[in-house]
Amino acid sequence: MNYLNVKETAVRWGISERSVRNYCAAGRVTGAVWQAGVWQIPENAEKPVRLNQRCEKRTLLSVLREEKKQHYAGGIYHKTQIELTYNSNHIEGSRLTHDQTRYIFETNTIGIEGGVVNVDDVIETANHFRAIDYIIERANDRLTETFIKALHAILKTGTSDSRKEWFAVGDYKKLPNEVGGLETAAPEDVHARIKALLAAYNKKKDKTLADLLDFHVSFERIHPFQDGNGRVGRLILFKECLRCGIVPFIIEDNLKWYYYRGLTEWDGEKGYLTDTCLTAQDRYRAYLKYFRIQGAQHE
Repeated sequence: MNYLNVKETAVRWGISERSVRNYCAAGRVTGAVWQAGVWQIPENAEKPVRLNQRCEKRTLLSVLREEKKQHYAGGIYHKTQIELTYNSNHIEGSRLTHDQTRYIFETNTIGIEGGVVNVDDVIETANHFRAIDYIIERANDRLTETFIKALHAILKTGTSDSRKEWFAVGDYKKLPNEVGGLETAAPEDVHARIKALLAAYNKKKDKTLADLLDFHVSFERIHPFQDGNGRVGRLILFKECLRCGIVPFIIEDNLKWYYYRGLTEWDGEKGYLTDTCLTAQDRYRAYLKYFRIQGAQHE
């Protein structure tokens, strides 16, 4: 059998090369094979039928699932994994560079030049990739304590923290802690407060960005885990954006202090955190536009 490359197939079918790649990644081209980093397409393969315009809309969640399943490199799944993982870990003090984060995701190895690397940074980066996969597969699930604890377990498994007797992996904190010098919920109060927070949140039918942010602020103030609260909280935001049809957002380094201020000032001025997240949302929306993906049902 003779094969054509993506460019040749695009000319033959009269569509863009990106459309050909998307059809292949979605498993809609019979006989197409992924070989040596490129698609090989049978020369007699038929162009997938467009049933109607609505069916052709590629929602973010459907594309994330397709690209994850196909191990597709260079798409929105690849972009989201690297950007969300690098930035969320960096906020919490990870010293891995963006290139090192990308290299771990792409090759499952890490290159070190002229320095040392914290083993926990590497483990938590790999774990964060797994947590995003977990979310993509279960994005439409109702948000529960079990789900939240599962994210924490994925994130902290295998770290130095997991070997400490007083550190609970995948469970609530055993010792009191502070965040930014502020008191958080006492260990014995965490379960009741998280349960109440989830009950109030899940009662809301058509959740908005404001609802998600209000939940996030409350979650971070409770600070239910001994460590990893910020990353788990931002993973929850990503999950709920996917579930609620809201364009996701990634808090990058240059937005970090605005994000912190927004969390602190939420009760008196919600605009600080809202504007920060809207700015981040605009950046992610640009990714969606580039990859030609329908980002949200509503915002």
